[in-house]
Amino acid sequence: MRILLTFSLAFCISLIYAQNLYFPPLAGAEWAQLPPEELGWCSDKVDSLIEFVEEKNTKAFIILKDGKIVVEEYFGTFTQDSAWYWASAGKSLMGVLIGLAQQEGRLDIEGPTGDYLGEGWTSCPPEEEQRITIRHQISMSTGLDDSLEPPGSTQNCFEPECFQCLAAPGARWAYHNSAYRIVQDVMEEATGVNKNVYTFSRLGSRIGMNGLWFNYVFYSRARDMARFGLFTLARGSWNGEAILTDTAYFNAMVNSSQDANPAYGYLWWLNGKASYQLPGLQFSFPGSLIPEAPGDLVAALGKDDQKIYVAPSLGLVVVRMGESAGGVSPAYSSFDNQLWERLMNLECVTAAEGMEPAQQELEVFPNPAGEMLNASTAYPIQKLLLLDNCGRVVREITGSGSPRQMMDIKGLAGGIYFLRAITDAGVGTRRVVIALSP
Repeated sequence: MRILLTFSLAFCISLIYAQNLYFPPLAGAEWAQLPPEELGWCSDKVDSLIEFVEEKNTKAFIILKDGKIVVEEYFGTFTQDSAWYWASAGKSLMGVLIGLAQQEGRLDIEGPTGDYLGEGWTSCPPEEEQRITIRHQISMSTGLDDSLEPPGSTQNCFEPECFQCLAAPGARWAYHNSAYRIVQDVMEEATGVNKNVYTFSRLGSRIGMNGLWFNYVFYSRARDMARFGLFTLARGSWNGEAILTDTAYFNAMVNSSQDANPAYGYLWWLNGKASYQLPGLQFSFPGSLIPEAPGDLVAALGKDDQKIYVAPSLGLVVVRMGESAGGVSPAYSSFDNQLWERLMNLECVTAAEGMEPAQQELEVFPNPAGEMLNASTAYPIQKLLLLDNCGRVVREITGSGSPRQMMDIKGLAGGIYFLRAITDAGVGTRRVVIALSP
């Protein structure tokens, strides 16, 4: 298998200064563009990617690199000014709003939900109801019986009979929409402000994001989605202004919130974990949620494939709005991996690759990786080299004479690297992604 290497100087510089983000003005259509070729992306691969998303019933598709627009496409009658629903991707927006409300001292996520909804909001015994906190709601671990509503249901039932205790809070993960939606009522009760007013005054007006909550679902334009993704990439800041200043909350929001489903934070989906659960199921799948995507990716995922992906190690925000890309799913779908397989293979072949010795099959795992890389070839490995995206050797070890070799990668910055194995039969190279440490 030939591995495509790209040592584009512009791409190297953009990786090194990944935190020097660009932020568009708060108003108007101005938004800086970055041509794909400056990232070393092949025009034919970009065209193929756009054709793919169009075939998948997409209405809007945006890719940001360090805040600048690399790809922005609209299909059919959909335009830059068209609005669409976020579906459950709006949960991630609500996760941020809950953090802002706590930051203001309006609520405490460790406090009982009943403090805001009153006693008897569930059918649970009073002592059990009192154990359910806001944190349990935003981590989908209330212990309430989710079988009382179909997975992905858009019906709202907030009567006590719809909330029945099934397990101890925190002991069970379940994608329970009604238990999530009622946390929006908790926020309004705690802040004393309508959630549309609160969303715009505390966040939207500060990042240039417009939109509207209707029947517990958020609606906006695609660029508003992209602004929210950029705000998340900047870890709760905008153009140097810290908005979500509670860094402890932000870190908890984008890390595992409970043990049952490590791929779920505070209303955000998390990649690169050892296992994951899916809505409507009570068993875990081993491995990463989106294997083709970077391990540090966090995602707002909604029904009919509404997507906001944030990949800090790559400086990327990817937005997709539209009809279902195939099948019905309340959050994750096969489209996620199909899309990221294409996103991670946009680079071109360089002239330097043509001068390399004969290519050798090289398997690397895990990929994305955090602390250790394992390399495997058909021949004894003489040397392993790890190169950054600018072609500089950042790690080098001499082989042990075995076709299998391990390399310690602890301490390296997250991003794209290339692992090169030198054997008697030739050279094998693999692109690898090293995830940022939490």
